[in-house]
Amino acid sequence: MTLQEINVKFAEPEEAKYSEQIVNMIYESALQRGTGIAKRTPEYIAQKITSGKSVVALHGDRLVGFSYIESWGHGDYVATSGLIVDPEYRHLGLAGAIKAKTFQLARLRFPFAKLFSITTSLPVMKLNSRMGYKPVTFSELTDDNEFWEGCQGCRNYDILQRNNRRMCLCTGMLYDPQQPLVNEEEKKSAWAKFKDVITRKK
Repeated sequence: MTLQEINVKFAEPEEAKYSEQIVNMIYESALQRGTGIAKRTPEYIAQKITSGKSVVALHGDRLVGFSYIESWGHGDYVATSGLIVDPEYRHLGLAGAIKAKTFQLARLRFPFAKLFSITTSLPVMKLNSRMGYKPVTFSELTDDNEFWEGCQGCRNYDILQRNNRRMCLCTGMLYDPQQPLVNEEEKKSAWAKFKDVITRKK
C-alpha cells in the first residue's frame, strides 16, 4: 500500500454515509491514546460533510481518513478538527496529506481567518508546526462560547473549567495568515472545484 493509491479530497455530500464510522474511529483512537476528546455525533459529522467543511481519504470505497473545519467568532477563526486515520493505513504519510488538504480547504473558504487547533496528539502538533502553526495560550484563540462548550464531551472538561478556559491538557496552536491566498488563478480554480462538489448533490 502506498499513499498514491489513496484519494484525499474535499468530501462530497453522498459521503455522509460514513458519518457513524468516522465517529467510532475518532472515539476508538482517543481510547487507544488514553486522551480526552470532545464527542461528536454522526449527525454532527454528516452536517460537516454535506456543508462542504470536511476532507475524506478513500481507498476505493473504503473510508480510511477524515478531518473537518469549523468557523468561530463570525469567521475570524477557523478550527481544524477530527483528524483521524484508519490504523491499517498509518505510517504512509496519510495524516499529513489529510492535514494539508484540510488546511487548503480552510484557507479557501476563510482566506483571512486565523486557523487554530487544540490537541493532545504529538503527531498532530508536529504536522501543525510544519504548516506554520505556533503554540499559543488559550487566550489567543477564539472566545466564542459555543466552541468551548463543545469541549463538554471531553473527560478533561473539568480541568478546563477549573482554569477558567485559560489552560487544559490540550495544546493550543495558531496559524495567523499574513495575507489571503496570493495566487488569484489558483483561488478561482479551487473555488470552482469546491462549488462543483457542493452543487453536485442538486
